[in-house]
Amino acid sequence: MLASYGPNYVALYHGAAVVADKIFKGTKPGDIPVQLPYVFELTINLQTARALGISVPKDLLARADRVIH
Repeated sequence: MLASYGPNYVALYHGAAVVADKIFKGTKPGDIPVQLPYVFELTINLQTARALGISVPKDLLARADRVIH
């Protein structure tokens, strides 16, 4: 993987726990709105970039949430 942009799974799991808590407290599942991911992360793998001979611009690295060295 050179780069990835997608949802933060920890935030998704937290949202699922909130929905489960509402159900356990008696809310009907049909009354709970659908939750979409709201936190996204950009991950860049510099090891893969080096292996492919790709130079990653510094401004892109600065915007990345996670950089794998």
